[in-house]
Amino acid sequence: MAHHHTHKKARGTSENALFVTMGLNFGITIAEAIGGFLSGSLSLLSDAMHNFTDGIAIITTYLAIRLSQRPKTFKYTFGLKRAEIVAAVVNASTLIIISFFLIKEALGRFSHPTPVAGTLMLGVASLGLIANAVGTLLLKRGAKDNINIRAAYIHLLSDAVSSVAVIIGALCIIFFRIYWIDPVLTIGISLYILRETYAIVKESVDVIMMSSPAGMDLQELKEYVEEIPGVNNIHHVHVWKLNDNDIHFEAHIEVENISVSDTSLIQKKIEHGLQDKYGINHTTLQFECDTCDSKEMV
Repeated sequence: MAHHHTHKKARGTSENALFVTMGLNFGITIAEAIGGFLSGSLSLLSDAMHNFTDGIAIITTYLAIRLSQRPKTFKYTFGLKRAEIVAAVVNASTLIIISFFLIKEALGRFSHPTPVAGTLMLGVASLGLIANAVGTLLLKRGAKDNINIRAAYIHLLSDAVSSVAVIIGALCIIFFRIYWIDPVLTIGISLYILRETYAIVKESVDVIMMSSPAGMDLQELKEYVEEIPGVNNIHHVHVWKLNDNDIHFEAHIEVENISVSDTSLIQKKIEHGLQDKYGINHTTLQFECDTCDSKEMV
């Protein structure tokens, strides 16, 4: 059985950036919570709750990244790389629950409207926009390479968008006394966040359920491998993502009755081809000569 793996180090976000972003979020959470209670703005309170979950998400992100870097053990032979995926599910799921709660509260405001202090709402929301914009920029690079940082990034991006909406709502209240804009904004912000977080939950669950990576055509992969000289058949294929960066592949490779050294050459061709064409960086191949009764691919 041949075994090969390569590792990609994709950690574009420094620990300092995570700490700064966390501090910004907890600071603006306190400011918006106080401002929301004093002004009577539900949308400002919703922004405060979102910022609070942003801070928790960043703490979880930091802990997950540190856990994923811990060495392998006899108990955890893959290490703790899946900690990032579990954290991403927790982060996104928490935000979904909060969004539904805020929608419920906003609907109640339509039957029991509450006056809102627009000037205070405007000032606090402006501070929130600045803090979220800075945090979003700090996490933008790492969001491309890490699903858990991407979850935290979307938390911040959604709050930046919601801060803009709250600012617009505050201006409507100040100049036109349109108080119903506050619950409308709350519902709009919550629906936007639900849409953004759904994709993260779906992708994370796919990883946990060990589904084939999105966009990978296994029939095409089979045909590609079987075109390699010396390969008669590939079957019993398993391909999955361990986390956001590592794609694992294992399969039985049927060959003629050849020497081990010859299978080593075939192994290298398969490994390099799968790495270059499909981004598979962890390969385990079992070579055999008409051993398995079933030659099904999966």
